[in-house]
Amino acid sequence: MTRVESAFTKIDLIDPAQRADIDKFREQLARYHSGEVSEEVFRVFRLTNGIYGQRQGGTNHMVRVKVPYGSITPEQLEMMAFLVDAYSRGWAHITTRQNLQFHFVQLDDIPEVLEQLASVGLTTREACGDTVRNVQGCHLAGACPLEHLDISPWAEAAYQHFVRNPIGQRLPRKFKINFSGCDTDCGQAMFNDAGVIATTRERADGTVEKGFRVYIAGGLGATPHPALALEEFTSREELLPTIEAILRVFDQAGNRDNKLRARMKWLVDTLGIDEVRRRVFGTRKFLLASASWPGGIPAEVALDGDDPAGTTPGGGSVSLIGQGTAVKLLGNSVYERWLAANVVRGAANGSISAYATAELGDITATQFRALAHIQADLDASVRLTNRQNLIFRDLTEDDLPILFDQLSEIDMASPGAELARDVVACPGADTCNLAVTQSRGLAKAITERLEQEGLAEVGGIRINISGCTNSCGQHHASDIGFFGAERRTGGLSAPGYQLLLGGYVGQDQMHFGQKVLRLPAKNVPEAAVRVIRRYAEERHPAENLHDWLGRVGGPEHLAAELEDLDRYPTFRDDPSYYTDYGETELYTATIGDSECAT
Repeated sequence: MTRVESAFTKIDLIDPAQRADIDKFREQLARYHSGEVSEEVFRVFRLTNGIYGQRQGGTNHMVRVKVPYGSITPEQLEMMAFLVDAYSRGWAHITTRQNLQFHFVQLDDIPEVLEQLASVGLTTREACGDTVRNVQGCHLAGACPLEHLDISPWAEAAYQHFVRNPIGQRLPRKFKINFSGCDTDCGQAMFNDAGVIATTRERADGTVEKGFRVYIAGGLGATPHPALALEEFTSREELLPTIEAILRVFDQAGNRDNKLRARMKWLVDTLGIDEVRRRVFGTRKFLLASASWPGGIPAEVALDGDDPAGTTPGGGSVSLIGQGTAVKLLGNSVYERWLAANVVRGAANGSISAYATAELGDITATQFRALAHIQADLDASVRLTNRQNLIFRDLTEDDLPILFDQLSEIDMASPGAELARDVVACPGADTCNLAVTQSRGLAKAITERLEQEGLAEVGGIRINISGCTNSCGQHHASDIGFFGAERRTGGLSAPGYQLLLGGYVGQDQMHFGQKVLRLPAKNVPEAAVRVIRRYAEERHPAENLHDWLGRVGGPEHLAAELEDLDRYPTFRDDPSYYTDYGETELYTATIGDSECAT
């Protein structure tokens, strides 16, 4: 009996489209082993199927699982527990794009892994490569007190429309779609190729129409671009054809000669936003006129509805949400602080939501199994968040102490979601070919230092770390951001980071963090402590870090206060500065061929 047969028995129920994907992977893998398919051709094929090579090379691979808008079921959580135990190293990682990924999977095991994922409705198809990536959505959609529409069925409709769609298989570069239900933009639509934010407008007769504002050509990476509004208002009937029109224009006009300038943001730089708009509107017009376009409201929306959760009847108290939200942790017990920091109340439909904190976005097999049982027992829905946590929704007040106790048993009840201690980091040099620093090790070091200094529960602060300039850790969009860089001093290489301050996304705005100064990796925790301590002491009530920076002289002013940290002692005086976090050997900046690890 194989590992697969001993675990799950739903292989015969796999969706035919997914079965075809798996059969094709087996066929191409056999042809690759026999030499019929070249290394480069197979590489493109496996990336399109969500399978990355990793830093260690050889037959080690990372499997990226699409979780559209973060929505996941108990059965799927159970499956992840089995897979990371049987094929990986006992844990998986939540990404900032609401995927799940696990590493050190052997290439010949991939077809079995894909089969097991498909048996519970999960796929890796187009999780990587030059395709339409995982469709993201606000994790509070359907439970948010501020939303104009529940974007969940819209994100599902977009996912279903574009997965395996021929127009999205060989794009000039990857294409990212993101949904938010209001201008708080918890889904972070403002830095995606196509960002969708629900909104309203008043009709001539005084009634209110609900629809969307679509933004295009946003992106992070080494050269970040804020998304630009496509038009003032997009109707519900025209949303999907609008997104497809954007994709078609990108496919037709994107730069296929230079991957470094192939994203949607570069197309706008080349053609200008007015010309891109003209092409998108022209393409949409002909799509809507096509006999093959179904038209109207997507079936997924018609089936589930998109009514907003709404605020509490009578205007009762609601939880504040979004970047920069000031959180006061009242009470002395861990449970009281967890209630204050991790629970979101205020939906008219009566639902309550609560975060489960996954340290560094990691979840072990034991935690996956426990989360599955908790979700099933509470009859809750669960979403993965873009800050690498999970959120339980559709709860009652009576559920909260039960949820807290059960999360405590698996070390996921830290009162830290959206607080300073909840540091986001990419995988870094642990597995990524492009990373030059151990971003995960740094994230842990920052959290430990904040705990020691009593600053871990400062609200309204987001810290994000990337192991290189590519912003997989979204360092540009956070209050305090760091990206890894090699430093040279005394003839030796040393791990370093660039500090950025003041990143912010929300209220139809995107402010990228400004570069402040470069730091030795070992001095980064001290820099974070100094910035957060001063912010906590000087901020006005409910003042976010971006606004506080503007009031106290800007990032340049803080740079002067941190300059003493930009110093490397000699190797003889302190050799620890020349070894990265979690490493024992002297630092070297080793990078491999890019496989687009974002």
